[in-house]
Amino acid sequence: MPDSTALNPVASALDTDAPALNIVFAGTPDFAAAHLSALINSHHNVIGVYTQPDRPSGRGKKLTPSAVKQVALAAGINVYQPKSLKGEAEQAEFAALNADIMVVVAYGLILPKAILDTPKHGCLNVHGSILPRWRGAAPIQRAIEAGDTQTGITIMQMDVGLDTGDMLSKTYCDITLEDTAQTLHDKLQSLGPGALLETLKACALQQLAPVKQNDAEANYAAKLLKSEAAIDWTQSAMVIERTVRAFNPFPVCNSTLTYTDGSAVKVKIYRVHLADNTHNQPAGSIIYIDKKTLVVACGAGAVALNSVQVPGKKPVDIGAFINGFGTLLDTSCQFS
Repeated sequence: MPDSTALNPVASALDTDAPALNIVFAGTPDFAAAHLSALINSHHNVIGVYTQPDRPSGRGKKLTPSAVKQVALAAGINVYQPKSLKGEAEQAEFAALNADIMVVVAYGLILPKAILDTPKHGCLNVHGSILPRWRGAAPIQRAIEAGDTQTGITIMQMDVGLDTGDMLSKTYCDITLEDTAQTLHDKLQSLGPGALLETLKACALQQLAPVKQNDAEANYAAKLLKSEAAIDWTQSAMVIERTVRAFNPFPVCNSTLTYTDGSAVKVKIYRVHLADNTHNQPAGSIIYIDKKTLVVACGAGAVALNSVQVPGKKPVDIGAFINGFGTLLDTSCQFS
């Protein structure tokens, strides 16, 4: 595995005391909250926190603060929730904080140049991939979907482009055949805070060595769409298996299953594995079924379903699913 500090001499910086930085933090989800907590527990000073406006959540659609806001308020830190940072009033409010640096982790708002240029050391971003491989909103999911075997955390100096800034440090992480978007998210969430603190220490000691990205190696990790979650069974088993893992826990792959009596149900598919079954059946056909196994034909190869969910029910293993539908399930059934 590549050296996680190869881009930057931050390892040597860890052996030397460094000045505390006055930090403005910007982020929204749990992934960002973990990084904010690390900063609060460090010797640095978090002087303000920016996060998305409260959003409706749950069945009652009650306005709910972001994970980052909850952490900030618990620590007694002032929270700012502008809908945009493009206005002069918002930019003046930000400038008045007089930050040494801004740390951005999954914030969700575009930072205009006026914001990027305000802090003494500019703005750093914690990005959930090894740049420039995946730029954009969904690098974790797109890495799994593409079959990548490695990813990681890149700390970069932000510029006006989309994840195009100079790289300051990289920390690597393997993607296993068992990883879903959730498990890989959790791995990166555990790696990011340490990498961030190392980079901030190097910044305070003026030991950063920025490295430009090679734009020719970049791919765009587009935001996930619910429409992408409908399984195309004409794809290969390998592609379908990766997509199922990439879209777990959101938006969750799905397919319509037509039973022997002609009724149909939309099935969410959380986990599958590659099956050894050879076949010459149409894609989406059930080619094998017993009390604990259900194998579906793909355009090339086949997959066995592991965990599924039907409307109004909780996710269950495939044995419970088969048992629940009894004689309605056999090899004449079809996924589409």
